[in-house]
Amino acid sequence: MKVWILAKEGNYGSYENKRFMEVAESHGIEATMVAPRNFDLIVTKGGRRSILYNGAVLDLPDCLIPRRGSSSTYFTLAVIRHLENLGIPVLNSSHSTETAKDKLATMQILSANNIPIPKTMLARFPLDTGMVEKEFTFPVIVKTVSGSKGKGVLLCENVAQLEDLAGLMEISKDSNVNVILQEFVSSSRGRDIRVITLGGKPVGAMLRTAKEGRLKANVHSGGSVSKFEMNPELENLAVKCSKLLGLELAGVDVLFDGDDYKVSEVNSSPGFEGFETATGINVAEKIYEHIGSMSRSRTEILKPALPRYIN
Repeated sequence: MKVWILAKEGNYGSYENKRFMEVAESHGIEATMVAPRNFDLIVTKGGRRSILYNGAVLDLPDCLIPRRGSSSTYFTLAVIRHLENLGIPVLNSSHSTETAKDKLATMQILSANNIPIPKTMLARFPLDTGMVEKEFTFPVIVKTVSGSKGKGVLLCENVAQLEDLAGLMEISKDSNVNVILQEFVSSSRGRDIRVITLGGKPVGAMLRTAKEGRLKANVHSGGSVSKFEMNPELENLAVKCSKLLGLELAGVDVLFDGDDYKVSEVNSSPGFEGFETATGINVAEKIYEHIGSMSRSRTEILKPALPRYIN
Protein backbone atom coordinates (compact mmCIF):
# COMPACT_ATOMS: atom_id res chain seq x y z
CA MET A 1 0.00 0.00 0.00
CA LYS A 2 1.27 3.45 -0.94
CA VAL A 3 0.25 6.46 1.16
CA TRP A 4 0.97 10.18 0.88
CA ILE A 5 0.91 12.23 4.08
CA LEU A 6 0.13 15.85 3.23
CA ALA A 7 1.88 18.06 5.79
CA LYS A 8 3.60 21.39 6.15
CA GLU A 9 7.20 20.98 4.99
CA GLY A 10 8.63 22.35 8.24
CA ASN A 11 6.41 20.05 10.29
CA TYR A 12 7.52 16.66 8.99
CA GLY A 13 9.09 15.93 12.38
CA SER A 14 5.90 16.29 14.43
CA TYR A 15 4.97 13.43 16.76
CA GLU A 16 2.08 12.35 14.54
CA ASN A 17 4.10 12.40 11.32
CA LYS A 18 6.91 10.42 12.93
CA ARG A 19 4.40 7.84 14.13
CA PHE A 20 2.92 7.53 10.64
CA MET A 21 6.38 6.85 9.23
CA GLU A 22 7.39 4.42 12.01
CA VAL A 23 4.21 2.37 11.80
CA ALA A 24 4.32 2.37 7.99
CA GLU A 25 7.86 0.97 8.02
CA SER A 26 6.95 -1.75 10.52
CA HIS A 27 3.93 -2.80 8.41
CA GLY A 28 5.55 -2.69 4.97
CA ILE A 29 3.58 0.39 3.92
CA GLU A 30 5.19 2.86 1.51
CA ALA A 31 4.53 6.20 3.23
CA THR A 32 5.80 9.50 1.81
CA MET A 33 5.62 12.97 3.31
CA VAL A 34 4.50 15.56 0.74
CA ALA A 35 4.08 19.33 1.11
CA PRO A 36 1.25 21.21 -0.64
CA ARG A 37 3.54 23.96 -1.90
CA ASN A 38 5.57 21.47 -3.98
CA PHE A 39 2.58 20.47 -6.14
CA ASP A 40 1.62 21.88 -9.52
CA LEU A 41 -2.01 21.33 -10.51
CA ILE A 42 -3.15 21.35 -14.12
CA VAL A 43 -6.81 20.82 -14.96
CA THR A 44 -7.21 18.78 -18.16
CA LYS A 45 -9.76 16.48 -19.72
CA GLY A 46 -9.44 13.05 -18.18
CA GLY A 47 -6.89 14.28 -15.64
CA ARG A 48 -3.87 13.16 -17.68
CA ARG A 49 -0.57 14.76 -16.65
CA SER A 50 -2.60 16.95 -14.34
CA ILE A 51 -0.49 16.85 -11.17
CA LEU A 52 3.25 17.22 -10.70
CA TYR A 53 5.40 17.09 -7.59
CA ASN A 54 8.63 19.09 -7.69
CA GLY A 55 8.11 19.20 -11.45
CA ALA A 56 7.97 15.40 -11.83
CA VAL A 57 5.18 12.98 -12.68
CA LEU A 58 4.67 10.45 -9.89
CA ASP A 59 2.60 7.32 -9.48
CA LEU A 60 -0.46 8.21 -7.45
CA PRO A 61 -0.89 6.82 -3.92
CA ASP A 62 -3.57 4.45 -2.70
CA CYS A 63 -4.64 7.07 -0.16
CA LEU A 64 -3.90 10.64 0.93
CA ILE A 65 -3.80 11.60 4.62
CA PRO A 66 -4.11 15.40 4.97
CA ARG A 67 -2.42 16.63 8.17
CA ARG A 68 -2.99 20.38 7.87
CA GLY A 69 -6.38 20.60 9.60
CA SER A 70 -7.25 24.17 10.65
CA SER A 71 -4.13 25.49 8.89
CA SER A 72 -5.34 24.23 5.50
CA THR A 73 -4.95 27.02 2.96
CA TYR A 74 -6.80 27.43 -0.32
CA PHE A 75 -3.87 25.74 -2.07
CA THR A 76 -3.88 22.82 0.37
CA LEU A 77 -7.59 22.27 -0.18
CA ALA A 78 -7.08 22.49 -3.95
CA VAL A 79 -4.45 19.72 -3.80
CA ILE A 80 -6.78 17.50 -1.75
CA ARG A 81 -9.68 18.20 -4.13
CA HIS A 82 -7.53 17.48 -7.19
CA LEU A 83 -6.51 14.08 -5.87
CA GLU A 84 -10.11 13.32 -4.93
CA ASN A 85 -11.11 14.06 -8.53
CA LEU A 86 -8.45 11.59 -9.69
CA GLY A 87 -10.18 8.90 -7.62
CA ILE A 88 -7.74 8.80 -4.71
CA PRO A 89 -9.35 7.97 -1.33
CA VAL A 90 -8.69 10.86 1.06
CA LEU A 91 -8.81 10.97 4.85
CA ASN A 92 -10.51 13.58 5.09
CA SER A 93 -12.13 15.19 2.03
CA SER A 94 -11.45 18.78 1.00
CA HIS A 95 -15.05 19.75 1.77
CA SER A 96 -15.13 18.22 5.25
CA THR A 97 -11.68 19.65 6.05
CA GLU A 98 -12.75 23.14 4.98
CA THR A 99 -15.95 22.91 7.03
CA ALA A 100 -14.24 21.63 10.17
CA LYS A 101 -11.56 24.36 10.11
CA ASP A 102 -14.35 26.95 10.45
CA LYS A 103 -15.52 26.76 14.07
CA LEU A 104 -18.64 28.82 13.42
CA ALA A 105 -19.68 26.69 10.43
CA THR A 106 -19.13 23.61 12.59
CA MET A 107 -21.37 24.99 15.34
CA GLN A 108 -24.04 25.96 12.79
CA ILE A 109 -24.15 22.42 11.38
CA LEU A 110 -24.20 20.78 14.81
CA SER A 111 -26.90 23.10 16.20
CA ALA A 112 -29.08 22.55 13.12
CA ASN A 113 -28.99 18.86 13.98
CA ASN A 114 -29.79 19.29 17.68
CA ILE A 115 -26.29 18.55 18.94
CA PRO A 116 -25.73 20.19 22.36
CA ILE A 117 -23.16 23.00 21.97
CA PRO A 118 -22.14 26.10 23.91
CA LYS A 119 -24.08 29.18 22.80
CA THR A 120 -21.96 30.83 20.08
CA MET A 121 -21.97 34.24 18.43
CA LEU A 122 -19.97 35.67 15.54
CA ALA A 123 -18.27 38.88 16.65
CA ARG A 124 -18.94 41.99 14.57
CA PHE A 125 -16.65 44.98 14.96
CA PRO A 126 -16.99 47.46 16.50
CA LEU A 127 -18.18 44.98 19.11
CA ASP A 128 -21.53 45.75 20.74
CA THR A 129 -20.68 44.75 24.32
CA GLY A 130 -24.20 45.66 25.42
CA MET A 131 -25.59 42.92 23.19
CA VAL A 132 -22.98 40.50 24.47
CA GLU A 133 -24.06 41.23 28.06
CA LYS A 134 -27.68 40.50 27.10
CA GLU A 135 -26.85 37.23 25.34
CA PHE A 136 -24.12 35.83 27.62
CA THR A 137 -23.26 35.48 31.29
CA PHE A 138 -19.64 36.27 32.06
CA PRO A 139 -17.05 34.87 31.87
CA VAL A 140 -17.17 34.33 28.10
CA ILE A 141 -14.82 32.48 25.74
CA VAL A 142 -13.32 34.37 22.80
CA LYS A 143 -11.97 32.25 19.91
CA THR A 144 -10.59 32.79 16.46
CA VAL A 145 -12.77 31.03 13.89
CA SER A 146 -9.80 28.91 12.81
CA GLY A 147 -7.20 27.58 15.22
CA SER A 148 -5.82 24.47 16.89
CA LYS A 149 -3.78 23.24 19.89
CA GLY A 150 -5.52 25.78 22.12
CA LYS A 151 -4.17 28.76 20.18
CA GLY A 152 -6.48 31.72 19.68
CA VAL A 153 -8.64 30.96 22.74
CA LEU A 154 -9.09 33.51 25.56
CA LEU A 155 -11.33 33.87 28.60
CA CYS A 156 -12.85 37.25 29.44
CA GLU A 157 -14.00 37.31 33.06
CA ASN A 158 -16.08 40.50 32.73
CA VAL A 159 -17.29 43.12 30.26
CA ALA A 160 -14.34 45.43 31.03
CA GLN A 161 -11.87 42.76 29.90
CA LEU A 162 -13.95 42.12 26.79
CA GLU A 163 -13.99 45.83 25.95
CA ASP A 164 -10.20 46.05 26.35
CA LEU A 165 -9.70 42.96 24.18
CA ALA A 166 -12.15 44.20 21.56
CA GLY A 167 -10.37 47.55 21.40
CA LEU A 168 -7.01 45.88 20.93
CA MET A 169 -8.38 43.54 18.26
CA GLU A 170 -10.09 46.38 16.43
CA ILE A 171 -6.82 48.32 16.16
CA SER A 172 -4.70 45.36 15.05
CA LYS A 173 -7.39 43.27 13.36
CA ASP A 174 -6.54 41.46 10.18
CA SER A 175 -9.62 41.54 7.95
CA ASN A 176 -9.08 37.83 7.26
CA VAL A 177 -9.30 36.90 10.96
CA ASN A 178 -12.78 36.35 12.37
CA VAL A 179 -13.71 35.82 16.00
CA ILE A 180 -16.53 34.05 17.82
CA LEU A 181 -17.82 34.46 21.36
CA GLN A 182 -18.83 31.30 23.15
CA GLU A 183 -20.64 30.41 26.35
CA PHE A 184 -18.29 29.42 29.17
CA VAL A 185 -19.37 26.04 30.56
CA SER A 186 -18.24 26.44 34.16
CA SER A 187 -18.69 22.78 35.15
CA SER A 188 -16.00 21.88 32.60
CA ARG A 189 -13.49 24.56 33.61
CA GLY A 190 -9.95 23.31 32.97
CA ARG A 191 -11.00 19.90 31.65
CA ASP A 192 -12.58 18.30 28.61
CA ILE A 193 -12.80 15.00 26.76
CA ARG A 194 -11.19 14.26 23.40
CA VAL A 195 -12.83 11.42 21.48
CA ILE A 196 -11.21 10.16 18.29
CA THR A 197 -13.52 8.58 15.71
CA LEU A 198 -12.51 6.70 12.59
CA GLY A 199 -14.83 5.47 9.87
CA GLY A 200 -17.88 6.40 11.92
CA LYS A 201 -16.76 4.45 14.98
CA PRO A 202 -15.16 5.58 18.25
CA VAL A 203 -11.49 4.69 18.67
CA GLY A 204 -11.26 5.79 22.29
CA ALA A 205 -11.35 8.80 24.59
CA MET A 206 -9.06 10.70 26.92
CA LEU A 207 -9.63 13.22 29.67
CA ARG A 208 -7.55 16.40 29.38
CA THR A 209 -6.91 18.46 32.50
CA ALA A 210 -5.37 21.92 32.49
CA LYS A 211 -2.42 22.95 34.65
CA GLU A 212 -3.29 24.63 37.93
CA GLY A 213 -4.67 28.09 37.27
CA ARG A 214 -4.92 27.55 33.51
CA LEU A 215 -8.01 27.39 31.30
CA LYS A 216 -6.85 25.32 28.33
CA ALA A 217 -6.51 21.57 28.82
CA ASN A 218 -4.67 20.90 25.54
CA VAL A 219 -1.45 18.90 25.81
CA HIS A 220 0.35 21.67 23.89
CA SER A 221 -0.78 24.11 26.60
CA GLY A 222 0.72 21.97 29.35
CA GLY A 223 -2.36 19.93 30.23
CA SER A 224 -2.25 16.37 31.55
CA VAL A 225 -4.08 13.40 30.04
CA SER A 226 -5.64 10.15 31.23
CA LYS A 227 -7.83 7.45 29.74
CA PHE A 228 -11.56 8.15 29.83
CA GLU A 229 -14.04 5.31 29.77
CA MET A 230 -16.64 6.02 27.14
CA ASN A 231 -20.34 5.50 27.64
CA PRO A 232 -23.05 5.09 24.97
CA GLU A 233 -24.10 8.75 25.20
CA LEU A 234 -20.56 10.01 24.61
CA GLU A 235 -19.92 7.48 21.82
CA ASN A 236 -23.12 8.37 19.98
CA LEU A 237 -22.47 12.09 20.34
CA ALA A 238 -18.93 11.88 18.93
CA VAL A 239 -19.91 9.58 16.06
CA LYS A 240 -22.88 11.74 15.09
CA CYS A 241 -20.68 14.86 15.00
CA SER A 242 -18.10 13.23 12.75
CA LYS A 243 -20.80 11.98 10.38
CA LEU A 244 -22.55 15.36 10.22
CA LEU A 245 -19.28 16.97 9.15
CA GLY A 246 -18.42 14.15 6.75
CA LEU A 247 -15.19 13.29 8.59
CA GLU A 248 -13.69 9.81 8.26
CA LEU A 249 -11.17 10.79 10.95
CA ALA A 250 -12.16 13.26 13.66
CA GLY A 251 -11.15 14.55 17.05
CA VAL A 252 -14.31 15.58 18.89
CA ASP A 253 -13.81 17.84 21.92
CA VAL A 254 -16.54 17.50 24.52
CA LEU A 255 -17.27 19.61 27.62
CA PHE A 256 -18.85 18.45 30.87
CA ASP A 257 -22.21 20.19 31.24
CA GLY A 258 -23.31 18.99 34.66
CA ASP A 259 -24.36 15.38 34.08
CA ASP A 260 -24.56 15.98 30.33
CA TYR A 261 -22.16 16.98 27.54
CA LYS A 262 -21.66 19.82 25.08
CA VAL A 263 -19.49 19.64 21.97
CA SER A 264 -17.03 22.54 21.79
CA GLU A 265 -15.05 21.68 18.64
CA VAL A 266 -14.51 19.02 15.98
CA ASN A 267 -11.06 18.62 14.41
CA SER A 268 -10.31 17.08 11.01
CA SER A 269 -6.62 16.41 11.74
CA PRO A 270 -6.47 15.55 15.44
CA GLY A 271 -3.16 15.28 17.20
CA PHE A 272 -2.74 12.00 19.05
CA GLU A 273 0.45 12.23 21.09
CA GLY A 274 -1.43 12.64 24.36
CA PHE A 275 -4.15 10.25 23.21
CA GLU A 276 -1.71 7.39 22.59
CA THR A 277 -0.03 8.07 25.94
CA ALA A 278 -3.34 8.09 27.81
CA THR A 279 -5.07 5.17 26.12
CA GLY A 280 -2.28 2.93 24.84
CA ILE A 281 -4.05 2.83 21.47
CA ASN A 282 -1.84 2.86 18.38
CA VAL A 283 -3.72 5.53 16.42
CA ALA A 284 -1.45 5.50 13.35
CA GLU A 285 -1.90 1.73 13.04
CA LYS A 286 -5.69 2.07 13.35
CA ILE A 287 -5.66 4.68 10.57
CA TYR A 288 -3.62 2.48 8.25
CA GLU A 289 -5.95 -0.45 8.93
CA HIS A 290 -8.90 1.75 8.03
CA ILE A 291 -7.20 2.94 4.84
CA GLY A 292 -6.64 -0.68 3.85
CA SER A 293 -10.35 -1.43 4.25
CA MET A 294 -11.26 1.77 2.34
CA SER A 295 -8.99 0.83 -0.56
CA ARG A 296 -10.34 -2.72 -0.77
CA SER A 297 -13.95 -1.59 -0.74
CA ARG A 298 -13.41 1.08 -3.40
CA THR A 299 -11.05 -0.74 -5.79
CA GLU A 300 -13.73 -2.14 -8.08
CA ILE A 301 -15.47 1.24 -8.31
CA LEU A 302 -12.41 3.40 -8.88
CA LYS A 303 -10.16 1.41 -11.20
CA PRO A 304 -12.40 1.16 -14.25
CA ALA A 305 -13.25 4.88 -14.17
CA LEU A 306 -9.97 6.66 -13.38
CA PRO A 307 -6.25 5.99 -13.91
CA ARG A 308 -4.15 5.01 -10.89
CA TYR A 309 -1.11 6.77 -12.40
CA ILE A 310 -0.36 9.76 -14.60
CA ASN A 311 1.32 9.15 -17.97
